[in-house]
Amino acid sequence: MKTDIEIAQAAEMLPIGQIARQVGLDEDKLEYYGKYKAKVDTLALRDAPRKGKLILVTAINPTPAGEGKTTTSVGLGDALHRLGKNAVLALREPSLGPVFGVKGGAAGGGYAQVVPMEDINLHFTGDFHAIGAANNLLSAMLDNHIQQGNALDIDVRRITWRRCVDMNDRQLRNIVCGLGGKVNGVPREDGFDITVASEIMAVLCLASDLVDLKARLGRMVVAYNRSGEPVYCSDLKAQGAMTALLKDAIRPNLVQTLEHTPALIHGGPFANIAHGCNSVAATDTALKLGDYVVTEAGFGADLGAEKFLDIKCRAAGLTPDAVVIVATVRALKHHGGCPKAALGSEDLSALEKGLPNLLKHVENITKVYGLPAVVAINQFDSDTDAEIAMIRDACGKYGVRVALSQVWAKGGEGGEELAREVLRIIDEAKPDFHFAYESAAPLTDKIEAVARKVYGADGVDYAPAAAKELQRLTELGYGNLPVCMAKTQYSLSDDAGKLGAPTGFRIKVQKVKVSAGAGFVVVLTGDIMTMPGLPKVPAAEHIDVDENGVITGLF
Repeated sequence: MKTDIEIAQAAEMLPIGQIARQVGLDEDKLEYYGKYKAKVDTLALRDAPRKGKLILVTAINPTPAGEGKTTTSVGLGDALHRLGKNAVLALREPSLGPVFGVKGGAAGGGYAQVVPMEDINLHFTGDFHAIGAANNLLSAMLDNHIQQGNALDIDVRRITWRRCVDMNDRQLRNIVCGLGGKVNGVPREDGFDITVASEIMAVLCLASDLVDLKARLGRMVVAYNRSGEPVYCSDLKAQGAMTALLKDAIRPNLVQTLEHTPALIHGGPFANIAHGCNSVAATDTALKLGDYVVTEAGFGADLGAEKFLDIKCRAAGLTPDAVVIVATVRALKHHGGCPKAALGSEDLSALEKGLPNLLKHVENITKVYGLPAVVAINQFDSDTDAEIAMIRDACGKYGVRVALSQVWAKGGEGGEELAREVLRIIDEAKPDFHFAYESAAPLTDKIEAVARKVYGADGVDYAPAAAKELQRLTELGYGNLPVCMAKTQYSLSDDAGKLGAPTGFRIKVQKVKVSAGAGFVVVLTGDIMTMPGLPKVPAAEHIDVDENGVITGLF
């Protein structure tokens, strides 16, 4: 059996200009990054109307058995293309941290991939490096301001801005910097986040253009002064230089699938610690170019889809026309307590116990948000007819159909059943879209709404510091912002060990901070970290390159 990278390396890619012409993009609207990658000039499309139908792909809570959300997204795009539809993908860029760690990349798998896969999973067009450079420029200017006399009277104990690097590195979570004497800076505690958790990543993904990007950067809160007032990026006069670093990074990247479906890949915040969606610029561009746009949001629907709907759609004026909820029989059995070694054997009892996880996500999409949905079973050879029938029957009680997906093994051909079902619900079931909470609601009511409606919690408990910070942010005028919940991806609760659809739990809010540039308040629950660590055996140990530059071991 070929690996993902072997399949990708055997693909015959078309020149990216030829892919662009499929959706009416001329040469003068592209900036080439080699033969198979290009950035799209969004300014040239500024006045074009959005014409596409928006299809959001989400999933159940992830498990070690895998769900295949990106693979399903790519395969669905290819299937729509095979059915004669003008389809465009809008996906996130992978972070180097998971690529060299444990999770893997974000280019799909098997015969449903975007290519050039190695480039996409590694440096791509340098967007993440630009974000890291802008982030750390701001850190340098902040510390330099303090060193040069601290005219803004910044309280070094209340600096909220952290440095970042696009790598899993637990050693950098908490550091002390500025050591070595007066000429080497003011000693203080600091730390690193992974680049995908930087507010600049969120700002880039939510900005509509360069002007909006610079304004958002200027609004970012970096610290508080000794009087307790916010200190903004604009106070340090850093936003202009940061925007200069990001002027190319804000443009979406155009690539292709193995079957030559156009794909815009841009931005990559994690959904467990950030808002988990590709850029507004990429989604907007895709809707102007394609008749059907397939996009995805990170991790399960309780994280990525919730933030896509409550944050991104609110900010960008988007309404999905259909939602695909991806699951596997194996993953549902895992949620039902089946040991990993036995997931390949029929176990209707475990499946029945795990089904509530899928059904809770179905209920959230259709009832909480009022959107038409279809469940996609990413099918494995070990799945039995009885197991598939059980899922169909359970979803049928919610008025939601199930479509089988075999895109990993068959590419677009294996996604045609799913594509036809998506087209059917777009034609027949019109969205009655509404948010989980209203903008005018207090921050605590917004947190409560997500916890109760989306997670199924009995309520919310706040650490004293978090409750105090929520009150202060409201007084500072941030109470109208949406909330971005930072939570474990493995459970509907804030406890990774609670599988299925747990009940009788309360969400514990440990910390709160404002991302004023991004336009939301981050709410950290449970034991969530913004800098992952590498596993005992990192994926990097298996990655190599030969004398001809051919990479091996990359999935």
